[in-house]
Amino acid sequence: MPIRTTFYIDGFNFYNGLKTAKKANPIWGTFYWLDLVKFCQSFLSENHELVCVKYFTASPIEEGKKIRQSQFFRANKYLNGDKIQFIKGKYYKKPIICRGTCKETFNIYEEKRTDVNISVEIMGDCAFSKTDLIVLISADSDLVPTMEYVIKNFKDQRIKIYFPPCRQSYDLKQLAGGAVELMNNKLKFQKAIMAETVTLGEKSVTKPVQW
Repeated sequence: MPIRTTFYIDGFNFYNGLKTAKKANPIWGTFYWLDLVKFCQSFLSENHELVCVKYFTASPIEEGKKIRQSQFFRANKYLNGDKIQFIKGKYYKKPIICRGTCKETFNIYEEKRTDVNISVEIMGDCAFSKTDLIVLISADSDLVPTMEYVIKNFKDQRIKIYFPPCRQSYDLKQLAGGAVELMNNKLKFQKAIMAETVTLGEKSVTKPVQW
């Protein structure tokens, strides 16, 4: 029987890892336009069956970013159908008081629900026996309790941790007995870049001119 494998991508962690890598080498910016299923599939052998890639993020507040994200989502959906899921959290406004001399209040936006959404999906897939292998792409140590619970309560469940570029978590690495460094897999990124224009029947979506 093939090993049913599900990828859970912490989108905020993954995207910001690429942004950090881009500062050192612009080529990493070309990987924003990535076929996520093809990328994840490249890590699997013929003994694995890719169940789904679940990508967790939130819709940006700024309109331009929201449009670019939508284009990215649509392109991946056109290519991969039910093999890709986008599960959204939300940005919340948080008032901050300046600690300097002005003492004015200004707003920042924080992404919420992503960690919880990842945890709920992992727990649900384990409880209903929907996957044999969990591959978590994140370096967020807030997810350690979730993975510890899986290890303790689902004895047959296998887990792997992949770190996004320029991201690390000692606790997650120790928990899984090691981690895959995506920073060392540039060729897999390059081979999974989508075409400039992605079509599905009469529908099409084009890569943003700039990010």
